[in-house]
Amino acid sequence: MSVRKQPQVAPDAGLSKQRVVVEAIRLADREGVDGLSMRRLAGALGAGAMSLYHYVANKEELLDAMIDVVFEEIELPADGADWQSAMRQRTESARQVLARHPWAIGLMESRTSPGPAHLRHREAVTACLRRAGFSVVMATHANWLLDAYLYGYALQAASLPFDTADEFVDMAEDVFLPQLPPDEFPYLNESAAALVAAGYDPAGEFIFGLDLVLAALEPLRASAQPES
Repeated sequence: MSVRKQPQVAPDAGLSKQRVVVEAIRLADREGVDGLSMRRLAGALGAGAMSLYHYVANKEELLDAMIDVVFEEIELPADGADWQSAMRQRTESARQVLARHPWAIGLMESRTSPGPAHLRHREAVTACLRRAGFSVVMATHANWLLDAYLYGYALQAASLPFDTADEFVDMAEDVFLPQLPPDEFPYLNESAAALVAAGYDPAGEFIFGLDLVLAALEPLRASAQPES
């Protein structure tokens, strides 16, 4: 008895895995990852939905590839720089990348099939900390702490109703201050008014906190014991 072969669907002309992944990232950047489906992606590419499976087996594989592109965009710790400068540069770069791709924040640590860029990133961060004198355990603590700060800040920043110092001033004057009568909320009213007068820029908060984290890690590096 002969087995009937299933017909194979030829991939649409002009498609490639890179094009599929890039378009998926564009969709996620605009609308978030929850609404991303293979059918929706195929429509954006002008292709048949089944043709996408020649390039990615399923949505999980697509997400793996998308996250690997996000890791590729993050600057690696610079060789030859002191560890604090190198990690400051890397973490600030990661913040900027996540601001462009906020959908990725909750996925960066969830992938169980990391791609090559993801692995290169992890290796470079670990190498920077180990070469600086952190023990294996302390390097792990430092990595967790830095990434927890990074993702927490990125998540909070993505939900803020303002992006720039000028937008903050407008929100403070038109929205926040009218809700803060000084007789009821004297300290909040004082703070909002003072920040407006000072031209406060919320963008500086990330580096302020990051520098505190790096400074707190330095004594742990200096006191690290040699590995047994």
